Amino acid sequence: MTEEAKTPKHGAIPEEAKEHFGTAKDEFKKGLDAMFPPEMKVHRQAAQKEVLKGLRSLIDAALDKFDEEDGE
Repeated sequence: MTEEAKTPKHGAIPEEAKEHFGTAKDEFKKGLDAMFPPEMKVHRQAAQKEVLKGLRSLIDAALDKFDEEDGE
């Protein structure tokens, strides 16, 4: 399969479909919010923040490795 075949053509997804998927996402989130207590959001956000910090650490380590290799 060529690279061109893997890339969707611009405008391949109709705007109406995008709107429906966006609405579905919003409704799904509302359903989850209704199922869990408000403090769940605090813990979820803390977990997301820790994941981002972990990713930042990985990126920093990779950049440091590039810097070390450049100094050789």
